[in-house]
Amino acid sequence: MNHDTYPDYYIADILRATKTIALVGASPNAERPSYRVMAFLLRKGYKVYPVNPGQAGKEIQGQTVYASLADLPEPVDMIDVFRAAEALPALIAEILELEPLPKTIWGQLAVRDDTAAASAEARGINVVMDRCPAIEYPRLIG
Repeated sequence: MNHDTYPDYYIADILRATKTIALVGASPNAERPSYRVMAFLLRKGYKVYPVNPGQAGKEIQGQTVYASLADLPEPVDMIDVFRAAEALPALIAEILELEPLPKTIWGQLAVRDDTAAASAEARGINVVMDRCPAIEYPRLIG
């Protein structure tokens, strides 16, 4: 897939089909974008699992924080990535070990690695990079 642009229907379909989200890089700091996006997603009715090894066992916005994706209590539809772009290849390798695989990997603004994305897409996972669901949801769904 060309990750320079996405058809609106592609992103809208992902946002409508997604029910559960693992938010990798979740922060308890209300000033951080990951905190604000998590709050938005929770308000829109998504079930969000924060993932941050430094905060494991604590709570962010009333949700238990998990150390890793492998620790999540249930499979998720989407993994929303708030990590540096350089971390994406290793994270996607970790994601590809999950069973079952998520339907979508979503890289936040400035989080992009086309080679890593291709490995996920080869396994049937939808990939969105350099976008924010808190921007796309109001634009496409309302």
